[in-house]
Amino acid sequence: MATTATEQGAVTVREVALHDAAAVAELSGQLSHSTSTAEMERRLRQVLPLCKGHTILVVCRGAEVAGWIQAEVVRHIHKPSYVMITGLVVKDGARSLGLGSRLCAEAENWARQQGVDVIRVTSRMTRERAHRFYLREGYTQTKISAVFEKALF
Repeated sequence: MATTATEQGAVTVREVALHDAAAVAELSGQLSHSTSTAEMERRLRQVLPLCKGHTILVVCRGAEVAGWIQAEVVRHIHKPSYVMITGLVVKDGARSLGLGSRLCAEAENWARQQGVDVIRVTSRMTRERAHRFYLREGYTQTKISAVFEKALF
């Protein structure tokens, strides 16, 4: 993962680290998934170090974490494997600067390294700006689904 210079300073992409918990928690709140720094630190401790087939990358402008992406290889017996982007957010105020595109490109490169040639993402119907972003990035809407959930506690 390389560093590039922009008008806003150096942009770097790297694996998430435990010390990113506060920034990742704040950004998660911008996805409507509010959580505390302590809870995010607990979650990061559960996944770090990252296992094979799973990545979480942060994009930084200078020293500031300005976004993150999480992706994992999904394997089914009834269809070919694919990589699923399970989360992507760029900080409000840093959007439309190419940071989301950079995160997607890094995740796509990572997917190729995993030997996977399809990457997918889901997006809530109300996130029309996100839909336009993915279409600009070359993603194609393939279906509309209903999601069902059952709490187990």
